[in-house]
Amino acid sequence: MDTLAMTQVHSVMPSPVGDLTLVGDEAGLNGVYFPRHLREPEMDVLGPRDDEHLADARTQLSEYFAGERTEFDLTLAPKGQEFQQRVWAELVKIPFGQTTTYGAIANALGDPRAAQAVGSANGRNPISIIVPCHRVIGASGALTGYAGGLDRKRFLLELETPVADKAMRLW
Repeated sequence: MDTLAMTQVHSVMPSPVGDLTLVGDEAGLNGVYFPRHLREPEMDVLGPRDDEHLADARTQLSEYFAGERTEFDLTLAPKGQEFQQRVWAELVKIPFGQTTTYGAIANALGDPRAAQAVGSANGRNPISIIVPCHRVIGASGALTGYAGGLDRKRFLLELETPVADKAMRLW
């Protein structure tokens, strides 16, 4: 992302899952929010609209939705508590097209009993899609809560499903 001259700015971009609101400051990208996003910040705290300074994030998200990008190369600066930051750092390690569970992330953090806390931190991830909280599912394999809604989670997982896996589902 380009260096920002202002403290915080936002941009709005169209996507297949609705208009996304991107938020960033001089430290990096702070947020990617869906319409009617659970825990979406108020518009008056997002800073002025500035599509130019968030151009890298807009471009990479467009490439992702077009099936041309499987990894993001952006400076991320999510704001949250220390435990949340640790969970979000684990989320970015989940490979494109794969899923994991809350329990597996808790294990990776060294506390197998923290699955519920992981779920809470996952649900507060401010950088949707790029920090892929949609790739975390329940231990049973069921899709569980998603701040953008389960329909969007399903869409994103389907977008990332390899073509061969999609063909096998038809059998």
